[in-house]
Amino acid sequence: MKPQKFGSFTDRQATSAEAKKALVAKLKPKPAVADPLFEERRLQRQLELEELRAQRAAERHARREESARKDAERQALEAEIAEAMELELRAKQKLARDARYAARKQRRK
Repeated sequence: MKPQKFGSFTDRQATSAEAKKALVAKLKPKPAVADPLFEERRLQRQLELEELRAQRAAERHARREESARKDAERQALEAEIAEAMELELRAKQKLARDARYAARKQRRK
């Protein structure tokens, strides 16, 4: 009879257990080497992010101020136009009234 390739049942069982242990050990997280500059880089990124946020906030604030200024100019212009139209309307009404008065006087004579 041929000799068995894998030996006895206990040998196969031990080999299987070792293989499982090796697989588990392979999947375990490796101990990380702490980078000495890690914290410094994190702080640098955080500072850059804060600077960027402050810059964007300043830009938003400037845009809002510009928009508010333009709105104020537009409203002032609209008010000026409305006032001019009102004066023109009153002038037309006065001319029409004067024309009526003049026509009435002409009829009385």
